[in-house]
Amino acid sequence: MAVRQWMGAALAVGLLAAAPAFAAPRSGPAVTLATAAPESVGFSTERLKRLDSAMQALVDQGHLPGVTTLVARHGKIVSFQVHGKKGFGGPAMTRDTVFRIYSQTKPVTGVAMMMLFEEGKWRLDDPVSKYIPEFANLRVFKGQNPDGSFITEAADRPPTMREIMSHSAGFAYGLVPDNPIDKAYVSTGVLGSRSGQEFIEKVAALPLVGQPGKQWKYSASVDIQGFIIEKLSGMSLPDFMRTRIFEPLKMVDTGFHLPVEKSDRLASLYLWSPKDKKLVSASGFMVLDITKPPAVASGGGGLVSTNADYARFAQMILNGGTLDGARILSPSTIALMGSNHLSDDIMTGQEGSFTNRRGQGFGLDFMVITDPARAGTPAGKGTISWGGAAGTWFWIDPENDLFVLGMIHVLNKDGDPALRNLDDLSQQLIYSALVDPSK
Repeated sequence: MAVRQWMGAALAVGLLAAAPAFAAPRSGPAVTLATAAPESVGFSTERLKRLDSAMQALVDQGHLPGVTTLVARHGKIVSFQVHGKKGFGGPAMTRDTVFRIYSQTKPVTGVAMMMLFEEGKWRLDDPVSKYIPEFANLRVFKGQNPDGSFITEAADRPPTMREIMSHSAGFAYGLVPDNPIDKAYVSTGVLGSRSGQEFIEKVAALPLVGQPGKQWKYSASVDIQGFIIEKLSGMSLPDFMRTRIFEPLKMVDTGFHLPVEKSDRLASLYLWSPKDKKLVSASGFMVLDITKPPAVASGGGGLVSTNADYARFAQMILNGGTLDGARILSPSTIALMGSNHLSDDIMTGQEGSFTNRRGQGFGLDFMVITDPARAGTPAGKGTISWGGAAGTWFWIDPENDLFVLGMIHVLNKDGDPALRNLDDLSQQLIYSALVDPSK
């Protein structure tokens, strides 16, 4: 989970590699969310208190102003806890506290893409240039001249739709300037574009970091997906998600901006300062203005939400695409999203974030666990997950029919060793509390 969480904080071709398919719950009809005693679904109440104690300790020690966690199994919420405050010196954290979820937006965008997939509007191995002609003649980075200009070569082929949904298309992001192309994304203001068309043109003007399908590279490709959704649906991304996903799922507090009447529910946003060795109030580029609808809705990181709302999204995924009578996707499409889509070349390589060696692959806008032992996790095979730049995290485990959500509001949280592996810690504590998985 550490790799996935690091990538979330960065705001993490050919035949499919062998990987588990995501499945709906194994018994009975699709379930809805309710509350239940932990023991009724195999958890130990006493052992679950270890999670609460660990979260409260982070608050008491000043590592966090507050945190909220939610654990559900077989459609039953067995733990929904809040600790601390919305901000240091502020009001108490509540179950309906709103958070910027940043890259946790990506799986929602993936679901929107797959809704259009089910309507026959695109195919996985279609070239992206079929829908974005500006990507027909992309170049690939090879080096730099003494004056800093790029040396490039022609791309072997346009990236595919599968590759933009698995971060293997060759695009960059600019949020972790680890190479000249990332730096160029920053200097040209790719993510600050004033329109979707301007965004696409800026991306098309920059080289890919490598040939399509040859590497895993966290990228702006989910923002590209947002542009495609708008083009294929004829709707804005906010309107599509609101009418096709949020309203059917009764996700009442999720969207691309926060209405003024809900502003007092927003958690204060902090940044871990390496200089001060503490949390400071966040400011600058990463603090998205959510007081009004955005000029360009970011499919890669623009949503705000609550744990209660995202739980409904997670349960829909775990149910195989449905919740409370609202059918969002089919079970087969959910299974397709939760399968590893990285090529054999990437998975068998020694470098890169997601390989057989690491026991992790990547599906369609989710990370997927292909080998729990190699991944160092007690979660089941086929578990999917991702996280956000401000420390929100989740995973959905079909093998154990459970999901877990956690929300904090700290940018650069990995600078604090106590927060760096928060998702790993929560996994250890939660699975140690699942004492009777047969229930």
